Amino acid sequence: MSALKDKLKADLTASLKGRDEVRLRTIRMALAAVNVEEVAGKEARQLSDDEVVKVLTKEAKKRREAAEAFRGAGRAEQADAELAEMAVLEEYLPAQLSDEELRALVDEAVAETGAAGPQAMGQVMKAVNPKVAGRAEGGRVAAAVRARLAQ
Repeated sequence: MSALKDKLKADLTASLKGRDEVRLRTIRMALAAVNVEEVAGKEARQLSDDEVVKVLTKEAKKRREAAEAFRGAGRAEQADAELAEMAVLEEYLPAQLSDEELRALVDEAVAETGAAGPQAMGQVMKAVNPKVAGRAEGGRVAAAVRARLAQ
């Protein structure tokens, strides 16, 4: 079992004992998503820490998008609840890259590949994605690469 999944289970017990409702429901949801991912496919398997991080990143993104939708619909209370859940999930995720760090990684990837022009976007994305690995959202990385190649 991955160390991150063990930590989630331990934190679930602690939040149950501490009667922290937001944390409890968020960790339960995260563990359920991890379990669903483990049994998806042809046979059940144990997820690595990297795979658990990917699942948690996906869940955090869902919460962010739901909060935006609730805000747009004028439902601030539900939006705040989603943001609270997202904050709990982010405690288990690696620190996000700043814009400057992301720009530096993109510049490095462009230099490595010798890419020029928007048609080289796929080539640069292929080089930069392993370096970013869960520390920045895909849309944010793509926007940075697009901006750099447009220069």
